[in-house]
Amino acid sequence: MFKDKNLSPRQLAALTALLLSSIIGLSVFVLFVDWKILIAYFIACFTVIYFLLYQILEFFIYRKIKLIYKLISETKASKREEAYQKYILPRKGIDEVREDVELWASRKKEQIQQLQSNEAFRKEFLQNLSHEIKTPIFAIQGYLELIADGAMDDVKVGQKFINQAQANVQRLVGLLNDVDVITNLEINKEPILKTSFIIQDLIQEVVHNLSVKWLKKNIQFSFKKASESPVHVFADKNKIYQVLVNVISNAAKYGKIDGQILASVYKIEDDKILIEISDDGIGIAEEHIPRLFERFYRTDDARSRDIGGTGLGLAICKHIIEAHKETLHIRSKMNVGTTIGFTLSAKP
Repeated sequence: MFKDKNLSPRQLAALTALLLSSIIGLSVFVLFVDWKILIAYFIACFTVIYFLLYQILEFFIYRKIKLIYKLISETKASKREEAYQKYILPRKGIDEVREDVELWASRKKEQIQQLQSNEAFRKEFLQNLSHEIKTPIFAIQGYLELIADGAMDDVKVGQKFINQAQANVQRLVGLLNDVDVITNLEINKEPILKTSFIIQDLIQEVVHNLSVKWLKKNIQFSFKKASESPVHVFADKNKIYQVLVNVISNAAKYGKIDGQILASVYKIEDDKILIEISDDGIGIAEEHIPRLFERFYRTDDARSRDIGGTGLGLAICKHIIEAHKETLHIRSKMNVGTTIGFTLSAKP
């Protein structure tokens, strides 16, 4: 009858009544040495104790337990579930109830921590976005005021201010476009349209389109030995192009004069390809690496603004790769260089 510790109120009342009635009955038998009196006392005591204890457990304890379940339940019960709770739930033992409540409390704690983290992230994002937007707007405002105050009297100076204002407009447009991209990626508004293509061809295309910007630094690009052989990947070609543009652009921006950018392609499994882009530039301090894929995070704010960019490039890369259900990683060392890599599927 009592196989485990999770006794229902009825079982618990019966067990307790049985023990107390046995003790009382034996005590009476010792005094009167009469089996009839023993049996009478036993039956009377068992009945009274069982009834009282069952009522106490049912109406004062397990009803409270039901109320606790109503509080921790996140969905409204149907009539069938209400019947289940009415007739089955009281059979749960106190230990089971405690475990359920502790599990609920743990989940709520995790939810609260996640909400607090999201709120802090949201505040930081809005603060950074406001700062990033104000910088080009104030610059545009300043140049327009100078032009309005007569800078156009000197055509050469006026044209310079117009060019500077246009450059800041482009920076603002680029920032808003990047914010739009990352928002669409987060809400899955931009679907991942996968096709099969040769990753080396796409890397070469990106390098060709960006190489003009490297002329002043005389940066050379090459594939690592044994990485030249064509490797097919199954991914969204346009989005991976965007990832490569961001990663290779960063390698060039932070690369050294007469430096080198190296692309590596590895088959790590039958269905996984690892792509890495390495530079021999200034590198990144270890304490910054965990936060590099956060929006607007800059390792050196002043120098990063001089070089350019919106601060969203790596965050966009992270969202694109994660949308492919793949992984992105980074290795770096100061004055040695940086390697950013990501995996892609080789098969549909």
